[in-house]
Amino acid sequence: MDRDLLVALVVGVVQGVFEWLPISSEGNIALALTAVGSDPSQAVAFALFLHVGTAASATAYYRDELRVVLADLPRWRPNSAFSETPTLSFLGVATLVSGVVGVSAYLLLVEAASALTGGVFVALVGALLVATGVLQRVASGFEFAGRDAPNLVDAVLVGSLQGLAILPGVSRSGVTASALLFRGHDGPESFRLSFLLSIPAALGGGLIAVLDDGLADVTLAEASVALLAAAVVGYLSIDALMRVVRRVSFWAVCVGLGSLALVGGLLVTL
Repeated sequence: MDRDLLVALVVGVVQGVFEWLPISSEGNIALALTAVGSDPSQAVAFALFLHVGTAASATAYYRDELRVVLADLPRWRPNSAFSETPTLSFLGVATLVSGVVGVSAYLLLVEAASALTGGVFVALVGALLVATGVLQRVASGFEFAGRDAPNLVDAVLVGSLQGLAILPGVSRSGVTASALLFRGHDGPESFRLSFLLSIPAALGGGLIAVLDDGLADVTLAEASVALLAAAVVGYLSIDALMRVVRRVSFWAVCVGLGSLALVGGLLVTL
């Protein structure tokens, strides 16, 4: 198999697994692509693009819940949005907020990635991974406060954090689920809302990456192989990995991976 196609297949498989773990699939894939010679800005764009594959996985996996949410559309009213249709309202407001924040963060990210050397970029991603791990560790100590439904504050907070998660090294699922835990939701509900919210965000992020530079260094064959691998592996692994998330301290994995990247990037720079 051609080397570039093999790399595309591997990163697609990695995306399909890592997307469901709170360890920043985008950050780790960007690190891997940079390690094999990709330009940092292209590595970020391709890593972001791969989320389209796992968005398809999440859509298939949560198809019944999405039908229920969409069935609430005719009942939605502004004055009773979060009392009568809380999940639909949460997803709508959080998606709009994350879109505004995410586009701004992406423009800043592309400019910064273009200016950074490989070592500095790796160290920066490592630092963001460490920060994500620390946030998860703090959130894991919060007790469940018995919140049943999300409200407007939840939507704005989580949407803002999801927008910032476009930065490689910031785990989207890690920061959004942690924010919901801080707000008093239990673990399963936090991850359910986080992954439902990931679908429009992932599609939007992939669209941004394509429209920005068209993934100039990626061929159609490579993009197709990577997307298909991410979608298939993502669908096959999501159920098992969601059970793993409840048992493993992924904050420590984030801190460990981030520390290695931080030290390695600084050593390369020096």
